[in-house]
Amino acid sequence: MKLWNHYYTPSTVDEALELLTRYGGNARVIAGGTDLLVDWRAAMTDPAKAGAVHVQEALIDITRIPEMTHLADFDDQIVIGGGVTHTRIVQSSLIRQYATCLVESCGVVGGPQVRNVATLGGNVAHALPAADGTTSLVALDAEVEIVKDGERRWVNILDMFLGTAKSLVNPARDLLVSFRFRKTKPGEATAFNRIMRPQGVALPIMGCAVWIKLNADRTHYDAARIVLAPVAPTPVRAEAVEAALTGQPIGDDAIERAIQAAHETIRPRTSKYRATADYRAEVIDVLLRRTLSAALARVGVESPSVLV
Repeated sequence: MKLWNHYYTPSTVDEALELLTRYGGNARVIAGGTDLLVDWRAAMTDPAKAGAVHVQEALIDITRIPEMTHLADFDDQIVIGGGVTHTRIVQSSLIRQYATCLVESCGVVGGPQVRNVATLGGNVAHALPAADGTTSLVALDAEVEIVKDGERRWVNILDMFLGTAKSLVNPARDLLVSFRFRKTKPGEATAFNRIMRPQGVALPIMGCAVWIKLNADRTHYDAARIVLAPVAPTPVRAEAVEAALTGQPIGDDAIERAIQAAHETIRPRTSKYRATADYRAEVIDVLLRRTLSAALARVGVESPSVLV
């Protein structure tokens, strides 16, 4: 069974939008296809879903659009096109220096073949709360440039998620063009870590991305952004954990306060694909210790906390 009738490789955003308009909802945007094509083929082999798989009139491949495949340094910001692959992000010295957590999260997506074609835009557009790239983008407080209903605008990364696998961007009518976020400055750092099931496709039991900012003397936490995922239908910041860190002196006590706040406010559910709720709650301790200690080391502060 074929899955589409026509395949286009536009060279501009306007050309891609014109094609989407022409097909009136009967076309789909595609980049690496590592989610879309896998989902389609899985549905074809599932008798309960096979009837829901329809031949698309057209696929609109955005990987030839320079605006959507660039990775650039603009003063205090980094801009990444939605069609940039995970491999390019992992290999970027710019992102490694100024947004380390994104390199770490993109580096654990699939295997090398997947990372070579899978894109950051696809990771976000698929709208799954466990997506590794998404987790780091939330910690970076990223913005997303989209074209929706003919209007081009920037939105906060969290506004992209309407529910599990439900995105603000309609892949048959809209485009996710690019991402932007501020570079870390002196006294700031990021880190990402995850614990995953080792067999088959490595689903994350839990992932954690952090951004921290220390005070001028580098003795206290001045601000923090913490993301633990998946713990809800959409990605969320752990605001209670952030509040528990902010203003606290660096040391074990601050990390213990953060862990306590996480246990009081975050309730991971039992998942037959990931782990039990109790186990996932224990994992939170490990991930917060690892990521906060790594971020502190990148600021140049030795944390008394033991890396586990």
